[in-house]
Amino acid sequence: MKGNLYTLCYAAVLGSACAIVLTFAATFTAPYKQANAEAEEARNVLLALKVPFPPEASSRQILEIRDQNVKEKKLGDVVTYVYSDASGKTLAVALRFSGPGLWAPIKGFLALEPDMKTIRGLTFYEQEETPGLGGEITSDWFRSNFAGKSIIGPDGKPGIEIRTGASGPNQIDAISGATMTCDKVEAMLNQAIRSIVQEN
Repeated sequence: MKGNLYTLCYAAVLGSACAIVLTFAATFTAPYKQANAEAEEARNVLLALKVPFPPEASSRQILEIRDQNVKEKKLGDVVTYVYSDASGKTLAVALRFSGPGLWAPIKGFLALEPDMKTIRGLTFYEQEETPGLGGEITSDWFRSNFAGKSIIGPDGKPGIEIRTGASGPNQIDAISGATMTCDKVEAMLNQAIRSIVQEN
């Protein structure tokens, strides 16, 4: 009986100690996690806008480069990120997009040329799609397919299509075996596209 009581007390004390240590660790690292998340978002908006930065740039440097080159501007209800040169000329405009993926939310940035009709770049900074299938949305080969594509279809309607054998001005090649992820990415991008076209 005494042995069981000792075991229970020992387990309770050990469990409480571990909980306290984990809580302290989570509280201590929270600011660093937030800073890293902000730097990752900044890196992605720079990539989408094609703002040059050194590949080895630290998180602090990435944030500085973003603050020097990109200004947040509200266009109606849409928050945009405007990349301008030293004279104030707009070089590109980006906006966030997000939506449900196959397994978890997908978030990223869509950048447009100054004409607000041509895609300049695309990045994803949060996704948990299947590696080797839907996870390929973050690959260079897939994202590069968007550059130069129009966000307006031949019929004059805003939107893009992600499909196999894409050939139209607003069509992007799909990822083989990842139809559901591609459909979800298409839907969230088209929602963002419609919002920016309405405000432009």
